Amino acid sequence: MVANVWYKDGLQFECAQCGACCGGAPGYVWISDDEIDRAAEKLGLNFDEFENQFVRKVGRRKSLIEFPNGDCVFFDRIHLDCRIYDVRPIQCRTWPFWASNLESCEDWEKISRTCKGCNRGTLHSLDEIEEQKVLRDM
Repeated sequence: MVANVWYKDGLQFECAQCGACCGGAPGYVWISDDEIDRAAEKLGLNFDEFENQFVRKVGRRKSLIEFPNGDCVFFDRIHLDCRIYDVRPIQCRTWPFWASNLESCEDWEKISRTCKGCNRGTLHSLDEIEEQKVLRDM
């Protein structure tokens, strides 16, 4: 039951734009066609140009490409910002409220050691957190 989760009183998070969630380890940043459209428009590209430059196919899904060090192709490590921040994929927008980070208080504390935005700033309610989890799983 959702009301009995360990974070029932909410969690604090405010993006510190440190980039800890944007790189380091290899992985996937899943992106939908609608998200590709928005990001392409932001960069002044058409869908195919964006996809050819910045997307890789992984089975039936699409993911943003990465630099060899694991950083997302849109993360600027020098300026610590994302070139498509305002239209970033839902996977990025819902960080850190992913089910894997919320399984236990220990899991939250573990990501808090690398994510400077955790445990500071805005207090997000249980309902807000659960909504982010649902969006992420779509």
